[in-house]
Amino acid sequence: MNNYRPCVGIALFNKDGKVFVGERIDTPGAWQMPQGGIDPDEDLEVAAFRELKEEIGTNKATILKIHDEKIRYELPTELAQKHWNGKYIGQEQTWIAMRFNGEDSDIVLDADDHPEFAKWQWVNLPDTLDLIVPFKRKSYSILIDVFKEFT
Repeated sequence: MNNYRPCVGIALFNKDGKVFVGERIDTPGAWQMPQGGIDPDEDLEVAAFRELKEEIGTNKATILKIHDEKIRYELPTELAQKHWNGKYIGQEQTWIAMRFNGEDSDIVLDADDHPEFAKWQWVNLPDTLDLIVPFKRKSYSILIDVFKEFT
């Protein structure tokens, strides 16, 4: 099966041009930008704001740019089996650059019943490559180029 899970990813930039990354609770040392599945019949922008609210406790942001090409990555087989019971081999993401309009105190990682992140930080966009899991590096290298204007 070669199905990819429809997903939205958010590059959330603060006023200093740094991007939000969170350290995954289930994988200490693995950092990523907010992302999540798009529900059937859900609008992309609605999904993006919903994911922000679920993962970082706030959706105080405005859209800067929606990348016009979907980016795919494949999960290692054992992770695909664990997360989606083998239904998907990876994710097909539409990435959105957003400007964070809130205060750092608005970010609450345990606002949702199933928190994803243990810690968070603002980093320079190129530095995300050193923080994320290897199977997402190609995707992030594309984003560094596509969203560099917001850094």
